[in-house]
Amino acid sequence: MSLHLTDITLTYPDGDSRLTALDRVTLDVPPGSLTAVVGPSGSGKSSLLAVAATLIAPDAGTVTIDGTTTTGLTRGQLADLRRRKIGMVFQQPNLLPSLTASEQLQVMAQIDGRKPRTAVRKAAELLAAVGLSDHADKRPHQLSGGQRQRVNIARALMNDPRLLLVDEPTSALDHERGAAVIDLITRLTHDHFTATVLVTHDRTHLTAADQITEVIDGRLHLPSIR
Repeated sequence: MSLHLTDITLTYPDGDSRLTALDRVTLDVPPGSLTAVVGPSGSGKSSLLAVAATLIAPDAGTVTIDGTTTTGLTRGQLADLRRRKIGMVFQQPNLLPSLTASEQLQVMAQIDGRKPRTAVRKAAELLAAVGLSDHADKRPHQLSGGQRQRVNIARALMNDPRLLLVDEPTSALDHERGAAVIDLITRLTHDHFTATVLVTHDRTHLTAADQITEVIDGRLHLPSIR
């Protein structure tokens, strides 16, 4: 399993008590598969994604990513794990305004210590994969919303992650562009053999998922396998 969550419980302070965000959640996401996570606002979807990304440590339970269990790892070790094995696609692309599409990707490789020539080649390959070869030298203000999100996805794959975490990637797009982004994520999941978790509120995009699970009040409903 590229992602294995076992009996995850996460709580937050709430006055004199604790609010349960995740309640004994268990989830397996195999390599090369797309798991869609749905649920109402405030149900725990974002908390699940944050735990899977090792951004928040759960109160109880274990997180295992590509065979590495995160319990007991230092902050530095967790940061290294995220850099090497986790790609994250946020709702907003958050691209650096002064960098071209190609440079947005190259920065990720440079942080990982890769050679510049290797980074340039890898960036070109990924931009081609998301259909943006002709836009490699454009800056964010020269790209459409859908194109910026495609750069965001390509950037997340720059360091060949084993786990891809995607948070509401279509929230700022119309239906047609949103469907194209979901199709792209699905194809890249299979092509790059990542374990992908997609958090979404839009159920019209779920037909591409290999499994669908719903979070309600911090609890995971049994997934539906496609």
